[in-house]
Amino acid sequence: MCSLINIIVASIICCCWMGFVSAYELIYAINCGSNEPVKIDDILYDRDPLTDRIGIASDYGKQLMMIGRASQEEEILYQTERYSTNTFGYDLPVSGDGEYLLVLKFCEVYFSGPNLKVFDVVLNAEHTAVSDLDIYQQVGKGVAHDEYIYYTISRGKLFYKEEESEIRGGKVRVEFIKGYRDNPKINAIVLVKGDVENFKKLDPIEIEAPDQTHQLNDIESESLEYDEIKPAKQRKTSGPRQEDPYALDDSSVMLPVFIAIGAFIPLLFCLCKL
Repeated sequence: MCSLINIIVASIICCCWMGFVSAYELIYAINCGSNEPVKIDDILYDRDPLTDRIGIASDYGKQLMMIGRASQEEEILYQTERYSTNTFGYDLPVSGDGEYLLVLKFCEVYFSGPNLKVFDVVLNAEHTAVSDLDIYQQVGKGVAHDEYIYYTISRGKLFYKEEESEIRGGKVRVEFIKGYRDNPKINAIVLVKGDVENFKKLDPIEIEAPDQTHQLNDIESESLEYDEIKPAKQRKTSGPRQEDPYALDDSSVMLPVFIAIGAFIPLLFCLCKL
C-alpha cells in the first residue's frame, strides 16, 4: 500500500514539475535560411517558409568554428540566416488571446566591427520593437544574441508596451527594416504563448571586472613618474622687480650731499652778519 502511495505521489510531483517547465505553448518556430527542420530542446524548428524571391538564404555561418553563448546543439540555428537588400518579414500566427513572447535569434557571422550592419525590427507594422540593432556591438562576431519581444493579444488587438494596433487576417507581422548600414537579417524565430517567463533564455554575457589592484599600481607609478619630471614650483614675486641699489654709481650717491652743503654755507654766512 505504501509503495502504491509513493508511486502516486511521485507521479503527481513529476507531472507538476513537467507542467512548470513547459508551462508555455509553442506557436511557431523556424530555422531561417534553412530547408531542413531541426529539433532542439523539444522545439521543432521548421524549414524557412520564404523563398529566395524574398531575401537570400545563407549558411555562411558554418565557416565559424563555434558560436559563442550557444550549445553545440543550438549552433545550427545561428549558422544559417536569411538576409535581404530590402525590408522583409514573416507572418506570425495568432492563437487566441493571451501573453506572447517572440524570440528573434541573431548572430553576426560576417562583419568584424560595429556600425557596419544596423537595422530596426517592427512588429505589426506599427511598433518599433528593436531600434538600431547592431549585433556586433551587442556581442561581437560569432556570438549568439536573442531579442525578446513581449506582447499581448486581446479582442483582436495587439498590445505592445503602451501601444496597441489592429490584427488583420489573424496574423501578426514581424519585419526587418532596411537601413543605410548593410542589410537586415534573421537567424531563427520562436513564438510561444502562456507562461512565457519559463522559456529558456541565453545565459548572460560574462564581463570580466577590471583588476583594481593593477589599476591602483599603475596610477601610483604614473604619479611617481610625474613627480620626477615635474618642474620645481616657481614662487610668485610681490610687486615689480627691484633694481639692485649697489649697482648705482658712487658720484650719483654723493650728489645730494654736495647740494645740501652748498645750500647751507650761504645760510651760515647770513646768520654770522646778524
